[in-house]
Amino acid sequence: MLLVSIHDVTPAQAGPVSHLWAICAERGITPALLVVPNWHGRWPLEEHPLFTDWLRARARDGAEIVLHGERHDEIGLPRGLGDHWRAWGKTAAEAEFLTLDGVAAGVRLERGLRCLRQAGLEPSGFIPPAWLARAGAYRAAAAAGLQFSEDERSVRLLLSGRRIASPVLRWSTRTSSRAWGSVAVARGRSLIQSRAGLPRIALHPNDLSHPATTRSLTRALDRWLAWHRPGRYADVVTSPARQP
Repeated sequence: MLLVSIHDVTPAQAGPVSHLWAICAERGITPALLVVPNWHGRWPLEEHPLFTDWLRARARDGAEIVLHGERHDEIGLPRGLGDHWRAWGKTAAEAEFLTLDGVAAGVRLERGLRCLRQAGLEPSGFIPPAWLARAGAYRAAAAAGLQFSEDERSVRLLLSGRRIASPVLRWSTRTSSRAWGSVAVARGRSLIQSRAGLPRIALHPNDLSHPATTRSLTRALDRWLAWHRPGRYADVVTSPARQP
């Protein structure tokens, strides 16, 4: 089974998010939508009714709604040396939950959930920005009733605490060299991880900002769909084979 998701779903990125959705829909994929309720503290969903209408329509189409932080960035959250090491090479100050303990993470989770629910959206999971969070954040998400999360290496079943190995394919476009490098990595992963039991493809709006990554992601979707049927996080949560 192949899990496909669109990250950084926000009205600030409405155009490329819609484009990624169309790319997936053309291939019979209904991706999970990782929604940021107030992107960088400047794009609250409640001020963008057309975009929230689009989100509700996609949820009716079967898209799983996932809370992707409250604002995504790390503004006002200074990193320690250990935090810098964990985030090195992975994100440019966009790991909102990297430094938060369980209490602080729970506060942000609650605000994010309230915003999504007020917009008529019911999230089933929580995935931290940049896949970086402390253990307390996952416990807080489980306490809030959310069913799943993930990191770079695994899907997490929050209510049971189990982690399922799951390699993820992604791209980076922060620089041209990173874009080309991520294209090469994507190709390499198709050679060595094609038989993985639960692979993931994580799409980001910025993937469409470079022609090489745009071509690579469409080819990757076609390639991986030849090996795996598209699935949903709910399938992982409810599958008896996935339970402890």
